[in-house]
Amino acid sequence: MGNIDVAGLAGGQPLLTYWLLFALIAWMAISHMRPHLAIHSYRDEPWNVAWVNLFLILALLIGLRHEVGGDWETYLEHIEYIQGEPLDQFWLHGDPAYVLLNWVGANVFGGVYFVNFVCALLFSWGLITFCRAQPRPWLVLAVAVPYLITVVAMGYTRQGVAIGLAMLAMVALNERKFRGFLIWITFAALFHKSAVILMPLAIFSGAKHRWLVILGAGITGALLFTLLLQEALDGLVSGYIVDEYQSSGAGIRIAMNVLPAVVFLCFRKRFKLPEHQESFWTWMAVGALIFVVLLAVSPSSTAVDRVALYWIPLQLFVWGRLPDALGLPGRRNPIWVILVVAYSALVLLVWLFFAGHSFLWLPYKHYFLQLL
Repeated sequence: MGNIDVAGLAGGQPLLTYWLLFALIAWMAISHMRPHLAIHSYRDEPWNVAWVNLFLILALLIGLRHEVGGDWETYLEHIEYIQGEPLDQFWLHGDPAYVLLNWVGANVFGGVYFVNFVCALLFSWGLITFCRAQPRPWLVLAVAVPYLITVVAMGYTRQGVAIGLAMLAMVALNERKFRGFLIWITFAALFHKSAVILMPLAIFSGAKHRWLVILGAGITGALLFTLLLQEALDGLVSGYIVDEYQSSGAGIRIAMNVLPAVVFLCFRKRFKLPEHQESFWTWMAVGALIFVVLLAVSPSSTAVDRVALYWIPLQLFVWGRLPDALGLPGRRNPIWVILVVAYSALVLLVWLFFAGHSFLWLPYKHYFLQLL
């Protein structure tokens, strides 16, 4: 991995960049089939050359993309809107951390590329940290490529970085670091306020008292109602193309969360998790099922779709651990690994060739190559 040509990944045919990225990570997943037996063993190790290279590749591909994603024009408008605004009033224009980056990009240097690159660094850090907390990190990363990386990180800058930070929070919570969880969720909410929907999950993680569960459910319900209402209102003032893109595949995207949720609920004892982790991911799975009902009754599929994006880590967690849950624990289980990789390849293929707005991602263009 040390000799990978990032510029080569960024050019070529319209689909080449996405397939090369997936092929690289899929190859690593297949060539590193044997899981670490200790759950946090990868977290305890320093990043080697492979992980550093992968981090740089993701940051460069996501952060320095050019005219890629359905919201590209909207992000340019954000930069133009805040240009010339006084620094002491930047927080009046939206989510503070994201708006501050836009102010720097608009008034100091870098424009939209500075904003996207900083967000890409944070997203990539969160994603890789989450993957390295799993027994098969490369397999988890292969699951992330088709949708979380390609569509979300390259399409929704704000929610992409919020999800990356939320994954740092999930790692902290699964390690019983509640303060770290709250800090990372708060940081994520500074980029996209909808990240606060994950806050009550700290109550569900290992909660043994019925009143705590009831309290957590009540807080979650109130937050969910508020967020769905706010997201629906935001959708009314956003562009038609953005709304149509967000809503047209909402059912499919929620179904992608439902499938691993059902698998986990049916086989959760075979995942052999500590009690607090099993509780956390059980509630995540239940939440994924609740979004099916919300999609059916909500007047805004866009709002439900946006909030449900925070459940994508459930896909990574379940599919990345499936070989050990359904195969022999601690073994290579090549058939299950290949099936997960094949499923991920199918998701990427279907999205690139059949999604209604995938043309907004094609061809992949990179800032440096545009300069040339």
